[in-house]
Amino acid sequence: MRISKYLARHLRHDPGAIGITLDAQGWVPIDDLLEAAARHGFPITRQELFLVVSDNDKQRYAIEGDLIRASQGHSVAVDLGLEAVEPPEILYHGTAPLSLGAIKASGLLPMSRQYVHLSADRETAVRVGARRGVPVVLVVAAGRCTRADTSSGSAPTGCGW
Repeated sequence: MRISKYLARHLRHDPGAIGITLDAQGWVPIDDLLEAAARHGFPITRQELFLVVSDNDKQRYAIEGDLIRASQGHSVAVDLGLEAVEPPEILYHGTAPLSLGAIKASGLLPMSRQYVHLSADRETAVRVGARRGVPVVLVVAAGRCTRADTSSGSAPTGCGW
C-alpha cells in the first residue's frame, strides 16, 4: 500500500518533488521513476513496481513498454486520451459527510483534480467514500444531465448546473 500511495503522489500530483517529468499524456520512463524514488529515500524494485501495478483492483496505473503512468485522478494537467462517451442514466459519487455542505452549495466539483470521480456502481462509490470515514453515496442522474434542452439551449433542470 505504501508504494501505491507513493506512486499516486508522484504520478498524479507532484512529479517534480522527486525530479521526474511526465510527458503530455502522463507517462514517465520506469527507470527514471525508480532512480528518482531511490534518490529520495524510497527505493522500489522493478518487481515491487510491477506487482503493485498488476495487483491494483482499480487499475490505478498502466505500464506500456518501458513507461508508466497513473490512469486517473491527476491534479497535474495530462491528456489521458480518454474518449468521450454517453454516460449511463445513473452514476454514483462516494464522499464523506464533511463534504456534503460544499456539494449542496456548489455542486460536484473536481476541486484540485481534472475531473469529478463518478462510479458505475454503488459498491465502488461506497469504497471511495469510506476512505475518509463513514461513506455517503450520491446518486447522479448522469443521462438526464447530458441531454441538452433543445428549446432553451441550456442544461436540463435538476442537474445542479
